[in-house]
Amino acid sequence: MIDVDAVTIDYGHGEQTVRAVEDVSFRLEKGKSLALIGPSGCGKTSLLFALAGLLHPRSGIIGIDGEEVNTPRRDVALILQNAGLLPWKTVWQNANLALLLNGDFPQQNAAEVLAHLGLDNVMTRFPAELSEGMKRRVGIARALSTAPSVLLMDEPLASLDTLTREKIQDLFLNLWHEHEFSMILVTHNIEEAAFLGQRIIVFTDRPAQISATIDNPQMGSIDFRQNPTFHGVMSQLREALEA
Repeated sequence: MIDVDAVTIDYGHGEQTVRAVEDVSFRLEKGKSLALIGPSGCGKTSLLFALAGLLHPRSGIIGIDGEEVNTPRRDVALILQNAGLLPWKTVWQNANLALLLNGDFPQQNAAEVLAHLGLDNVMTRFPAELSEGMKRRVGIARALSTAPSVLLMDEPLASLDTLTREKIQDLFLNLWHEHEFSMILVTHNIEEAAFLGQRIIVFTDRPAQISATIDNPQMGSIDFRQNPTFHGVMSQLREALEA
């Protein structure tokens, strides 16, 4: 269970203080998915970093499974817009970076994860030899290598072409079903939010406050894009964002 209770996040001090998030509260049950969407720069990423234990709220509490989040947790994985691969390390080394740095993580079978992501034939290659879509998959493999119970994603598919984006969205969906982690996705993409979010929170401009919450219980199948409900959810999102 993820609990966000009256969270406010500020940057800077005194007259230089900028409020990124203001009085945000929500709850996500274990194994469920949530999409966060709103204007650029509104504070979505700040909230995600607080969930990851990388930022401390000015006020309010973030809890995971009954424990307050004050520092990064080993059962929480974060995927950034930039895959963040080390250029001097191979696909295998990048995918297993957390395990190489600290071997006492619980872990998936790395070879199986890489194979599942279609990377088993490029494990000895370096990031410069990979397409952008393959780099993103290596970042996914690295996140899954620690067997997380919570997967946080900050615009993980930005700048990808439409077909590659949809293929990796499908991959996220399959992995979510298979590993049953809780999933929180920050995105600017209406279609992505509708496809991957069982619940979707719409934020105002900065400071981020919740302007709408849309339930999307029929998501979860690869063919959901062809479902009239999918297009209905996208229409609701557009209306909420325009409002």
